[in-house]
Amino acid sequence: MAFRTWQVSKINYCEHVGHEIALETEVVYPAEHLPEQPPRVIAHRCSNAMVCNQFDKPVCVWCGTNPDHQPI
Repeated sequence: MAFRTWQVSKINYCEHVGHEIALETEVVYPAEHLPEQPPRVIAHRCSNAMVCNQFDKPVCVWCGTNPDHQPI
């Protein structure tokens, strides 16, 4: 059976929130009987996205609210 997990890709300082955040990637690893397939990236997220999405204006692409702004 395939295995799905979130992995930390980078840890960066975010100027918007004023502290370090983790940029995470959701990866799906293939089942044991399909070893020649590479892992697949399904999604990206920011560790601070829940807090940033509570602001009045769109924040950045990592939070999913503003695809035109990549602060990191």
